[in-house]
Amino acid sequence: MGQDVKLLNLPNILTLARIAAVPFVVVLLMFESKQSCFWAALVFGLAAITDWLDGYLARKWQVVTVLGKFLDPLADKLIVMAALIMLIPLDRVPAWAVFVIFAREMLVTGLRSIASSEGIVIAASDLGKYKTIFQMISIVGLLLHYRYYWFFGIEFDFLYPSFHNAGMFFFYISLGLTIWSGGDYLFKFFRLFAK
Repeated sequence: MGQDVKLLNLPNILTLARIAAVPFVVVLLMFESKQSCFWAALVFGLAAITDWLDGYLARKWQVVTVLGKFLDPLADKLIVMAALIMLIPLDRVPAWAVFVIFAREMLVTGLRSIASSEGIVIAASDLGKYKTIFQMISIVGLLLHYRYYWFFGIEFDFLYPSFHNAGMFFFYISLGLTIWSGGDYLFKFFRLFAK
């Protein structure tokens, strides 16, 4: 019974909520419009906040679980990749860049599984955390995309290039960090197994 309560703590529930947000983002982008993209950005943004919040609460309340350690990075990968894949046909991100990000995630997951099977834990670097932060910021900008009417129906044209261009700016930073952190993880893996 105690184990059940431990697994159903608030940080794990927030992580599960982030996974549950994935189909909402996908469906909203399937029926792409200004309104649906706004709601997709809002759902994604709230999910991104839970990424920080669940880890913070788990450490503060000392309720870090094996399930949480497994689900947290999985939830990040699912919502980020779902959003990026849905943005490809909307012509908001280049397909080759999304492939690089996906390949990096598969590589790191595979190396982590091999290391884990040998009883070796390769500590995640801060590069991976920064990569995720920049990815999530960029995706919010790319999801918003459209011009929005604010303040009594006045259209602020400058907001359109700001949202999309800012999204692409952060996207390319995240892409650089994706490649860098993947290379760093690969280097750590081979250094440990070369011993």
